[in-house]
Amino acid sequence: MPPTPHDHGEKNPAPASSPARAKVGFARPTRDAVTTIREDGSHRYLHPADAPGRFFKARTLSGWLLIVVYLSLPWIKIGAHPAVFLDVAARRFHLFGLTFAFQDIWMLFFGITGLGFGLFFITSLLGRVWCGWACPQTVFLDHIYRRIERLLEGDAPKRRALDAAPWTTAKILRRSAKHILYVAVSAIIAHLFLAYFISIPALWSMMSAAPAEHWGAFVFVALFTGALYGNFAWFREQLCLIICPYGRLQSVLIDDHSLVIGYDEKRGEPRGKLSIPNAGACIDCNRCVRVCPTGIDIRQGLQMECIGCAACVDACDEVMTKINRPTGLIRYDSLSGLRGEKTKWLRPRVFIYGALLLVGAIVATLALSTVRPANLQITRLGGTPYFVDATSVRNQFLVRIVNKRDHAQRFALTISDPSVEISGWSDAVELAPGVEEVRPLILQIPLGRYTGPAHLQVQVTSLDESFSLKRTIDFVGPNPAYMKKSSAPDGSAGVPPAPSSSTATP
Repeated sequence: MPPTPHDHGEKNPAPASSPARAKVGFARPTRDAVTTIREDGSHRYLHPADAPGRFFKARTLSGWLLIVVYLSLPWIKIGAHPAVFLDVAARRFHLFGLTFAFQDIWMLFFGITGLGFGLFFITSLLGRVWCGWACPQTVFLDHIYRRIERLLEGDAPKRRALDAAPWTTAKILRRSAKHILYVAVSAIIAHLFLAYFISIPALWSMMSAAPAEHWGAFVFVALFTGALYGNFAWFREQLCLIICPYGRLQSVLIDDHSLVIGYDEKRGEPRGKLSIPNAGACIDCNRCVRVCPTGIDIRQGLQMECIGCAACVDACDEVMTKINRPTGLIRYDSLSGLRGEKTKWLRPRVFIYGALLLVGAIVATLALSTVRPANLQITRLGGTPYFVDATSVRNQFLVRIVNKRDHAQRFALTISDPSVEISGWSDAVELAPGVEEVRPLILQIPLGRYTGPAHLQVQVTSLDESFSLKRTIDFVGPNPAYMKKSSAPDGSAGVPPAPSSSTATP
């Protein structure tokens, strides 16, 4: 079936040789080439038309909800910190009331793998619903930047006419106003992104000072603003098609039973106008192509460029309603469903992705339950493992405690065996928020009570909160058989051979 020419949103397409068509660069979408890239490699700027409908309204509602959440999280306080505060400078991360120290960064493994398996699971069921409904690229582009463009330059035909028009004063003013607003919005997004790492008060303090006082933050915001502006003003859908690997992964993540957006070829073909007898339901109006934000023709089948935004569904339903034909010619369905077969929602890949996601969630929950308000590490000092003198056997350790709370805490250290004498941690230690303390811990057992190597439990207790940290260490020493009274005239205890070159106290 030969393809039919269309205008990607223009009601009356200009001839191929006309100046308007040459400048704007209309093209017929094909499966063999990317519509937004011309033959010479330059970018063809798209102006998708609006497609009011139930999915458009739902996406607008969900999109603005996500934008509000993004803008609000740095302002909402849970406890003493914002809901999401990634304080990299202090190596402390606050997430919805939970505080993680840098020592807990291993938990990031579960977050990354959880996002991966979650995306795999959702994609196997619902296709690219993330791209069309929740991806920040789509959310900001469709609900902020393109709204500004439509407000200042009009609908799709007017925007294309403005592209083809000569540079007059009116065009310069419209384009200047649009790009000024683009830069302003990009700067707001960049500043709020920085607030996730330094907090709103610190951000305001930096904004109130001269750029030279915080040149690092100033350069970051400037570069990030420029990157956002370049992306949303020009690059746009190219990020989805060229940079983001997710579209290319969908060929292995989905199958014929995954939910996608497709064209009912059995019902729609052969295409033809209303006046043509025995024609299919598709009247070849190309409305589905005009509204597509990536410039594809969904009637050519599932393609990598499709982000599942459902704009073509709303456009086709609108046309079918006007001509009194059933809607759903283009719809959310599986490839099997579009062929008239039964969709199998529960299938091996869904169980596999779901099982991996469940196992990961269980392990992450168990790992999260082990996160404590402080961190305790005990290591043996290097060199001789133990020392023996005339009165005792001695082991030496290094104790490291990190206070991960937002307030000062006092810690006391105790040993499970009361016969062990402690030096170095005999008194309680007070640690400021985020501070770590490293001290030597010297354990001694009098010769009269020494019975050989033993396992000891070291317990560090917070005197301000009801939690404690426990670690088991090995107290090593010589064989007790050597610890007999010496027959020396002074009656001193015998000193056994040292495990190394010396047994004397250093």
